[in-house]
Amino acid sequence: MGKIIAVSNQKGGVGKSTTVVNLAAVFGHKGKKVLIVDFDPQGNTTTSYGIKKKSIRNTIYEVIMDECTVFEAAVATECRGVSVVPTTQQLSGAAIELVGMKDRAKKLRERLESAKDFYDYILIDCPPTLDMLTINALVAADSVIIPIQCEFLSLEGLVELNQTIDRVRKAWNPGLKIEGILFTMYVERYKVTGQIAAEVKKYYPKEVFKTFIPRNVALSEAPSFGKPALYYDPKSKGSKAYEELAKEIAKKK
Repeated sequence: MGKIIAVSNQKGGVGKSTTVVNLAAVFGHKGKKVLIVDFDPQGNTTTSYGIKKKSIRNTIYEVIMDECTVFEAAVATECRGVSVVPTTQQLSGAAIELVGMKDRAKKLRERLESAKDFYDYILIDCPPTLDMLTINALVAADSVIIPIQCEFLSLEGLVELNQTIDRVRKAWNPGLKIEGILFTMYVERYKVTGQIAAEVKKYYPKEVFKTFIPRNVALSEAPSFGKPALYYDPKSKGSKAYEELAKEIAKKK
């Protein structure tokens, strides 16, 4: 049975989509079957895999609304082993529509149930909010990766997200685990980087990944070519870092 991992942080611009895109590519390249669920209405993950939004027939919105199955919405990519359930701005309306539904927090979990037997990993790219979409992702997930930048405001966001994770555990998903806290856009020479990293490790000593994702040109450029870094520049520091992260996660499974 596959593992569902949500990648979440309510703060934008911390590398959620970058992590989903590149981690999926590494898992797929290693022979795993991977499904990405683009659950962020911005659709950055969809774009990063070169999927043209005008050509999309079904999205995660239709899946959530039970208008099609997750298999009918999944789009095979040019990257080995990786498929994407794409999204569009239409998903923004789902956060509002879900509020009036019965068992509204469990919709995504119900829709992904059949896919767990087919895929080794299902990665959910969450929106930078703590709304009903993110709640659905956390209820569906077995674990959550929390990407953060080494800056002061990230600490505040980390506390808030942990409070949300605790609420989700109590109400819907007692087995939800923190897969790990991931430092992204890491610049070792910056003094504040070391200070924030030390502070996070003090409060979450077991949760912080050993792998840090560096600030890297290839990671920034690859999405504009519709490719993960592994396929754009496999020798880049960013690509190598996500390979190391994949190894860490695989050991935990």
